[in-house]
Amino acid sequence: RWSFRPHLPPRTPKSRAAASRRRRPLSRPRWPTSRRGAKGSTARGARFAKWRAVLRVDAARGLPSDAALRHMAAGLATYAAVSQSEGLVPIVEPELLADGDGAAQSLAEAERASRRALAALFAELAAQGVALEGTLLKPSMAIPGAGSPERASAGADAVAEATLRVLTQTVPP
Repeated sequence: RWSFRPHLPPRTPKSRAAASRRRRPLSRPRWPTSRRGAKGSTARGARFAKWRAVLRVDAARGLPSDAALRHMAAGLATYAAVSQSEGLVPIVEPELLADGDGAAQSLAEAERASRRALAALFAELAAQGVALEGTLLKPSMAIPGAGSPERASAGADAVAEATLRVLTQTVPP
């Protein structure tokens, strides 16, 4: 069984590189933003590189759109492939917003959006030849939106069960 531990150096003060904090909007309003960066990370002693792609969930407006999902997946997979080619372990984070303007998705809608996002991501990771055993996923929980009436009533068990269903149905073995 493959493990990260033998490949890691002793703990260092700076062992992770994050993409730049500057968000760049895509070509259309209300599409996700992207972050770029982490150049020279290995020279600074980094062993991990993280890229977070933010997607808005709004079932009434059809968000996230198929185009936004494709863009998110392509960006994260490309970043993961480049990170691995530079000797870094990529951490990919497709984040689905559960709060903010218009975040009224139900638990079922959040679960569906999470499933679509992870399915798109893993398909693109495979298409770009990213070694999954050398990649870390930082998933979002499937959680009702802040404006949803279910937000107060959805218990931790329901959120955990929905999130585990998404992960078991989308993450390759």
